[in-house]
Amino acid sequence: MITIHPHINFNGNAEEAFLFYQSIFGGTPTNIIRFIDIASEHFTPNKEEEQKLMNIALPIGEHTMLIGNDVPKFMGTVNESENRSKISVQTDSKEQAIHIFEGLSMGGTVELPFTQNTENTYFGMLRDTFGIEWIVNCTTNQ
Repeated sequence: MITIHPHINFNGNAEEAFLFYQSIFGGTPTNIIRFIDIASEHFTPNKEEEQKLMNIALPIGEHTMLIGNDVPKFMGTVNESENRSKISVQTDSKEQAIHIFEGLSMGGTVELPFTQNTENTYFGMLRDTFGIEWIVNCTTNQ
């Protein structure tokens, strides 16, 4: 089986973002590596960035991980107003989709309200408080 895991770059607030995502999706972040953890003679993080995240992963569902990191200042910054792609979430229930949509939109901007599109499908788009764009979909059998 091939799986795809979204990977998001942040400007120093990856840990805050992943705590926010954990509050919505649940799960426990794994693979947490800070820049200080990879320090060597070839890479010495500056003091203000040594506790920033080089890697973090949050399991979402059985086969998906949301992965992220902070971009060190020497590599430039991520343009948070730029379209960095969208993360699409498909749920099995309307209630779960509403929970995720409302949670992710807290402090963010709703681009397309979560609405019913056809008899059994619901859809919404938003940009969360960290500038990440999400699509929330739900197809029910009701």
